[in-house]
Amino acid sequence: MLTSSNKSNKLFLGIDGGGSKCKAIIMNEDNEILGTGISGPGNPLHGFEQATNSITESAKLALEDAGLVNIELNELVAGVGLAGVNIPALFNKMASWQHPFKQMHLATDLLIACLAAHDGKDGAVIISGTGSCGFSCVDEQHTIVGAHGFPHGDKGSGAWFGLQGVKQVLLSLDGLVQPTSMSKVLLQKLNCKDDTDLVEAVASQKATFYAQQANLVFDAAEAGDNVALAIVTEGAEYINNIARTLAVKNPPRISMLGGLTPRLKFWLADEIKSMLEVPLNAPEVGSVFFARQQQAK
Repeated sequence: MLTSSNKSNKLFLGIDGGGSKCKAIIMNEDNEILGTGISGPGNPLHGFEQATNSITESAKLALEDAGLVNIELNELVAGVGLAGVNIPALFNKMASWQHPFKQMHLATDLLIACLAAHDGKDGAVIISGTGSCGFSCVDEQHTIVGAHGFPHGDKGSGAWFGLQGVKQVLLSLDGLVQPTSMSKVLLQKLNCKDDTDLVEAVASQKATFYAQQANLVFDAAEAGDNVALAIVTEGAEYINNIARTLAVKNPPRISMLGGLTPRLKFWLADEIKSMLEVPLNAPEVGSVFFARQQQAK
């Protein structure tokens, strides 16, 4: 249990809110990680109320994990990095949220991921999780590549790979493309008997659902399934091109992160893999870096 002396330290809350989950971290002024928490989706594009609930819940879980039972949310300075707030209307809506914190400094998930990956310094990141995008911060100039949202954008993301898998399975079941091993796996996973059941199961599903189907595409590709190989090759080339576009800005470092990274990195071009360096911190730590920078202004 942490003692009351911790209360004299200014506590920082870092939030990383994405399409699948919201992560929180509590840090003190000495850069010590005191506690962490994870809750549900934190992208306001897919629901403002859900996002704000997830932020609050993850923060409470982080306090609990830290053993800070006497600390309230209104004692925390919060850095909040969220997917979706690169859209001005969503940024403004989140910025006007009657949040429970002492102060809230709002940023895009791209900026906080970049700050985290490069220890608060200049660099670039490629993100492939539920969504996908590229971002660079060089000499205080920010460049975003992609980040257009699912399903009209976010190519090379978990949601995109899952959606392509579902589409190709339906085409295969109709005999319009060659048979694929993904058909049997997907039907079993979703407890479906045929294409009609599958359409019913996937109708109106969100990005997080499709992202949960991405691994079966990679499993099939790694087993030599030609339909899956075509999907993975197309998605990987999109990520290659994001990296090439970011490299033009001459960032000192480029990192790749997001839940799909371990599966997707293998499929990237050798020239791109050789560029990539390990992220130095988790994105939620970048939210604390951002909050500290804002506090210092």
